[in-house]
Amino acid sequence: MEPADFQQLKSHVLWAAFAASAVFGFITQRTHFCTMGAISDVVNMGSWVRMRMWGMAVGVAMIGFQLMAWLGWIDPNQTIYAPGRIIWLSALVGGALFGFGMVLASGCGSKTLVRIGTGSLKALVVFFVMGFAAFATMRGILAVVRVRTVDQVAFDLPGGSAVPAALSAWAGGDASTLGLLMGLVVGGGLVLWALANPEFRASFNHWLAGAGIGLVIVAMWWISGHLGFVPEHPETLDPVYVATNSGRMEALTFTAPMAYALDWLIHFSDTSKLLTISVVSVAGVVVGAFVQALWERSFRWEGFRDTQDTALHIVGALCMGVGGVTAMGCTVGQGLSGLSTLSLTSMIAVAGIVLGALGGFRLQMWLLERG
Repeated sequence: MEPADFQQLKSHVLWAAFAASAVFGFITQRTHFCTMGAISDVVNMGSWVRMRMWGMAVGVAMIGFQLMAWLGWIDPNQTIYAPGRIIWLSALVGGALFGFGMVLASGCGSKTLVRIGTGSLKALVVFFVMGFAAFATMRGILAVVRVRTVDQVAFDLPGGSAVPAALSAWAGGDASTLGLLMGLVVGGGLVLWALANPEFRASFNHWLAGAGIGLVIVAMWWISGHLGFVPEHPETLDPVYVATNSGRMEALTFTAPMAYALDWLIHFSDTSKLLTISVVSVAGVVVGAFVQALWERSFRWEGFRDTQDTALHIVGALCMGVGGVTAMGCTVGQGLSGLSTLSLTSMIAVAGIVLGALGGFRLQMWLLERG
């Protein structure tokens, strides 16, 4: 591949990632797809409808990822979720911090970007604080604390953290075939569970959220892992995943990308700071939500209610920034992209997010009762 062809491919990858993330933002705003909202509906109203939307999205993403791996379109070992070192305490503690923070900040990272697109100045503040906390936890003073504490508690899983690869290393058999079978059983089960509810089936938005969000995750895996894979870089001759921050194939996630987006904006004149899938995905979600808000005429400027509201959102943003990096992903990064790979680490992180969210709801109830 010639250098000019490589640059053209990079442009195609970035535009495709932007388009996919814009579709994500559009669907999320239209259908009110929200992990925190789904948990809140279960806890406060006993309604599982939005949780079924989330479950269907995971199921569709899981089936799509495992099918592409089985077909040889992508390499499931080349994701950030694949390494066999299971940092379970980081996943659990980071997930709990993130879940707690998203309740205080009125939504997770993806919801924050969607709310920015609909006119929320509160969400804009959350974005800046969350991005700052995420960067400090990746490379700053909090990174030192993270690496010397929770990251030290781990165990190694032969074959990798993805359950199919681990089972293949332990019992034999082809990992991609095992992955496809597990994807069809687990992912298909989640889809059937969602569709088993008449209320879910009755709404087009429920179908759109479940199937649409899941297919966006699949599309992002294909864009990064297939379209953007170059066996030989024209300069280094090494295999490369084009326009990624991690050097591996990436799907949607939003904690670290917020930090990368801020870094790119701050150092825009630095030619070494290049656009990546992470940066354009942040912009894409905002643009997609903005278009949908204009279409349905729901764009409204929103500010903080009072000092307590401001403080809670700032604390929540800090918790999400620190927790999302520590857990290696958010409700989308670990909850959709990670679970689609059948990663054990992602399962632990999602459990932590749910536990943290339950703690956040308890705090909210206490604050309401207190007056």
